[in-house]
Amino acid sequence: MTKASSTVTSPGVGISFANVSVMLGGVHILESVSATVPPGSATAIIGPNGAGKTTLLLAMLEQIPFTGRIRLGEPSEDRPRLGYVPQHMDFDRNMPVTVMDLMAMGGQRLPLWFGVRRSCRRAAMELLAAVKAEHLAKRRLGALSGGELQRVLLALALQQDPQVLLLDEPSAGVDVSGESLLCELLETLRAQRAFTQVMVTHDLSLVTAHATHVICLNRRVLGEGPIQTTLTNDVLAATFGIHLGLADLAGTRVAGRAAPDSEAGHA
Repeated sequence: MTKASSTVTSPGVGISFANVSVMLGGVHILESVSATVPPGSATAIIGPNGAGKTTLLLAMLEQIPFTGRIRLGEPSEDRPRLGYVPQHMDFDRNMPVTVMDLMAMGGQRLPLWFGVRRSCRRAAMELLAAVKAEHLAKRRLGALSGGELQRVLLALALQQDPQVLLLDEPSAGVDVSGESLLCELLETLRAQRAFTQVMVTHDLSLVTAHATHVICLNRRVLGEGPIQTTLTNDVLAATFGIHLGLADLAGTRVAGRAAPDSEAGHA
């Protein structure tokens, strides 16, 4: 994996959270979260299970109610285009659905039994090529490995031409070589397409190798800023309940301790 470049082709879209709180089932999932995602950055949101990380992504997607303010871009601008790569995709692995079928579902209105339009097929192949997955076009979804499926879901998210790309645990179920390839792809795509990237992850090695900015979250923000100055022993101990210095993080995946109350299914 290569360390992220701090420059992109345009400033991108900045994001700010101001006193964002979420309560689900009478339980506080997020409490007065205030933080900033710099424009054009590769920002990682890290924290243990139950910390509210995925909940914060869902609030950004306006899929759950919250109090406080989440501002994407400047107040005078339209809401930016968002792309989302979920941690899991629930589907029947025995279904005869191919990668091209999945891409066509997001690219054309005609039902698949009418076939895939030539223009839609061409656009889908270009996106699959961008994530080094064009050879998977005819493969059944159920036959994909974890890393292959993540790349296909990334291509699907790129159909939105996102200004902000949200990724939920992108390294989950991906081996080391697949993780390295994913990092390289994200670096290249972020530079070419100038989106702001927000990534939820437990994988501290992924953070130190790829991210340019980090938000340490455990229901509330416990640290925020550049990797080298933010991931201190004190911040890691407060976030995960562990004692690791930055030099110890290579190859480290931290599940962390679950918070006392569940996050209603959100990590």
